[in-house]
Amino acid sequence: MWVEGVRKRPVEVDSTGKMNAMTAQDMSMSADACYAAMKARDARFDGIFFTGVTSTGIYCRPVCSVKAPRRENCHFFGLAAQAESAGFRPCLRCRPELAPHSVVWSIQDASYILAHQAAKWLDDPDSWADSAPSVEQLAIKLGISDRHLRRIFEAQFGVSPLQYLQTRRLLTAKQLLADTLLPITQVALMSGFASVRRFNAAFAAHYQLNPTQLRRAAPKADNTQGITVRLGYRPPYDVAAMLAFMETRRINAIESIAAGPDKYEARRTFGIEAAGKQHTGWLQMRFDLARHQMVLTVSDSLRGVLPLVIRRVRAAFDLDADPKAINAVLHDDFPTGDGLRVPGALDGFELAVRAVLGQQITVAAARTLAQRLVDKFGAPLATPWPELTRLFPSPSVLALATGDDLGQLGIVRQRQAAIVGLSKAVAGGLPLHGGADVQRTIDALKALPGIGDWTAQYIAMRALRWPDAFPSGDVALHKILKVQGLKNPARLAEAASQAWKPWRSYAVIRTWSGTWREPAL
Repeated sequence: MWVEGVRKRPVEVDSTGKMNAMTAQDMSMSADACYAAMKARDARFDGIFFTGVTSTGIYCRPVCSVKAPRRENCHFFGLAAQAESAGFRPCLRCRPELAPHSVVWSIQDASYILAHQAAKWLDDPDSWADSAPSVEQLAIKLGISDRHLRRIFEAQFGVSPLQYLQTRRLLTAKQLLADTLLPITQVALMSGFASVRRFNAAFAAHYQLNPTQLRRAAPKADNTQGITVRLGYRPPYDVAAMLAFMETRRINAIESIAAGPDKYEARRTFGIEAAGKQHTGWLQMRFDLARHQMVLTVSDSLRGVLPLVIRRVRAAFDLDADPKAINAVLHDDFPTGDGLRVPGALDGFELAVRAVLGQQITVAAARTLAQRLVDKFGAPLATPWPELTRLFPSPSVLALATGDDLGQLGIVRQRQAAIVGLSKAVAGGLPLHGGADVQRTIDALKALPGIGDWTAQYIAMRALRWPDAFPSGDVALHKILKVQGLKNPARLAEAASQAWKPWRSYAVIRTWSGTWREPAL
């Protein structure tokens, strides 16, 4: 089975042979348009479709550097799983596992929403804690029968949930084999396979290769150099703006930012709990602008949770965003904001605490309070860089903090109660990551002391990765939208934001950055 075109309606091709920028959500890509994008190596469509070449049996990303195959030998797929289901193997040169994931949102069709939510959860290791995903568990999370899940999933994507999951596992394993020296057994388990035997069998069946044959030469393992992998993203991406946002909020001892004309880099300490074990270490994120990639280096101490770390980094830097889909809705109101992304969070709990500290005060004041919190409660950590020496305090540590402890840092009593309550909730299992149920988590947050709608929406925007979050009570938004001082400004801001659905989180970032163009009267 192959798919001649990616969706349902054809797109237009301009006189240069490039496709016009359209949304991945609304557009359909004809086979000829896909071929034009592939010949142009247009990075805007990386991860939007894949090309299967019948003469080689290989499928590639649109940005693959090999000579373009003949048109009659090309078939196009919206998902890597579709290409593999049709019998194609991933290209060893362009490496489909490096492509940005396709994040699509809708606020209309229920089956469409359910199918894409199912795919999102299958992609996100945070969604499954310490258990392996299954169709039955996925159906329960969605509140539907497993039979209905299979039906809507296959109708939307042309493959079953199990085929989709198998492709995701194999591509994760392929990246780990190519970029690291992790033992085959560890690669198999980290990729979600129950045993090495099943992993070897699946790999051979899909790729006609033994895993060891696919392994590329890699640098020798070194605790100071770490493990390096590459992560793709789609242009345009305003890297300078993303790092400037982070620099404004940077906390000494846990993070450092370098943003210059020839160097865009972030470093930070990081801790994460998985399978009941705490993993700590450091990360280095460097942007390769020419290749539209991030080069991620992870300390050897985090190798056991590498797929989870990769997913968190992709979310923190919004690497899976589809600018075409977002800009189709927002460009007219924000004409200079096309490359802006929503800064996420490596650690949702850290982001939530910082959001609480930032209530009703300036960013600079919130940064000062967060710095004091890290200096007092952050655990020490050795890194290759002398400026990075601590971890952000864990939920279990802050859950035991007393009012006197926090008061001495200048944190007012209301914020003290909010931080302790939030810490106890997260230590007790409240999820604050992209795999969490958004509305349920927002409701749980608002039930905690000292957390209102603004804080909950801000956490949803950055930690839960909800693209349609909107903190309607934000004073800065009121000023920019010129509703401050009017009766019920939050309601007026909410009404003004309806035109930006389902990308209101991106509209908020663009509004804060000053790229909003006030409509002419």
